Amino acid sequence: MNSPSEPPPGDAKTGQSGRKNPDRQPSADPGDDLERSLAEVERSLQQLKERYADIQRYRHRLPELLQRQEQVKKELRQTRSPQLREELRLLQQELESIELNLESSLVNWGSFKEPFWQAVRFAGIGICVGWILKSCAG
Repeated sequence: MNSPSEPPPGDAKTGQSGRKNPDRQPSADPGDDLERSLAEVERSLQQLKERYADIQRYRHRLPELLQRQEQVKKELRQTRSPQLREELRLLQQELESIELNLESSLVNWGSFKEPFWQAVRFAGIGICVGWILKSCAG
């Protein structure tokens, strides 16, 4: 606690506390903002490269797994082996996982977010303009 002789923390003129807004901190050097933005872009680019490599790996692995699945199915028809059934089950799980990962690479909420809000915004503006024109005409 502050002693009576010490001024309270923060700006004495405005009476604001010494806490800074964590969302936006003013920087004295514009180069700091540029460096932070550049670092963020580099991180995003690295994540994008990793995701692209994953997708390429999945696309390469998918035909191999499908071919192996067909081979196991043929072998399973000839011999009813529990090992083949287990291998077939594992192949199907891996195929489902790969298909899910490939689908999620194509569709995510981020890709719809901006067009969705643009549609909402312009539909709202269109409704308002329609009401105004109707009230002027009527």
